[in-house]
Amino acid sequence: MATMQSMRLERTAFLPKASQFLRRQFYLLMSLLVAGVVIYGFSKTIVPGLLRPAVKRPALLWAHGVVCSAWIGLFILQSALVRLRKVSVHRFLGWGFAVLGAMVPVLGIAVTLVMSKFEIVFLHVNPIRRVASIPVQLLDMVIFGVAFGLAIWWRKRPEYHRRLMLFASCVLTAAAFARFLPHVPYLKFYAGVDALIMIGVLRDIVVDRRVHAVYAWLLPPYVLLQLGALFIGVHRSEWWLRIGNALIR
Repeated sequence: MATMQSMRLERTAFLPKASQFLRRQFYLLMSLLVAGVVIYGFSKTIVPGLLRPAVKRPALLWAHGVVCSAWIGLFILQSALVRLRKVSVHRFLGWGFAVLGAMVPVLGIAVTLVMSKFEIVFLHVNPIRRVASIPVQLLDMVIFGVAFGLAIWWRKRPEYHRRLMLFASCVLTAAAFARFLPHVPYLKFYAGVDALIMIGVLRDIVVDRRVHAVYAWLLPPYVLLQLGALFIGVHRSEWWLRIGNALIR
């Protein structure tokens, strides 16, 4: 009986400690996890001839890679500054972060269209399959832009700001997750992304005993849009093929 009671006491003591640990360390740890996913995913594309391919890649692709890499690095730095209570430095760097974040969806959408045409013309990728996959890539950039824009709007509301920045950064991991299992169908783009976001949801349940409004309002429509993009990609909808072909022309 005494043993059972002591186990209950230990469990009760553990929960506040876990809650405090998550409250202090969660966003820094998540920034490192996001970086790890991106590094591991894109390491799969490091092959002989990457820097000197037989067919030269558009310079826009490299610019997009540099900007997204800089975003992940600055996300880690900003999370660390908050953890170290260097809020003034965090805010000072914030406007540079805002400029960088605004570049991500602009370059991302441009690269999606340019690389679609490049792959069809120079790499002889199946044009129907390539055009059908465009909504998946465009959705990532649109949702990133929405989450990032709201994060800037609510920059003086930390509980909203930090969750929106995490949400936006998780969205950027879709391309990395797609490289984990190259032979798994379109669902590979989003299963990992949603799992990362759900870690944020679970953190709120453990620490705050509720799901924050950011997740409650953004995650359900995002999942529905994912399903819509996947439906277009899998079924190669005629109406989208006409739009996609017009875009890349």
